Amino acid sequence: MNIYLAAFLVGGLFCVIGQLLLDLTTLTPAHILSGFVVVGGILGGLGLYPKLIEFAGAGASLPISSFGNALAQGAMAEAKRTGVIGVLTGMFELTSTGITAAIVFAFFFALIFNPKG
Repeated sequence: MNIYLAAFLVGGLFCVIGQLLLDLTTLTPAHILSGFVVVGGILGGLGLYPKLIEFAGAGASLPISSFGNALAQGAMAEAKRTGVIGVLTGMFELTSTGITAAIVFAFFFALIFNPKG
């Protein structure tokens, strides 16, 4: 299958699932976002999410569920290397760049724009 088509279909499926959850349940966007991260972490822990990324490329690596996968992969890799304490340090070591960027950009946007009342 063409990688562009696979990325479109898998990324679109994530969007459809999110939209259906918004429309058909009483879940808030924050609940759905957290759910996608948790499901990505579970699939990553089971070794399924890396296969999905291999199949769909950006269609699976760009959604927020990929962040959960990155947390799980980092925790498992560091746990193998250093033991139980590696579970905590590994997930943040692998994702620290993204977390730092989110904090820095959020800070600057909070300085620039006024929140709605």
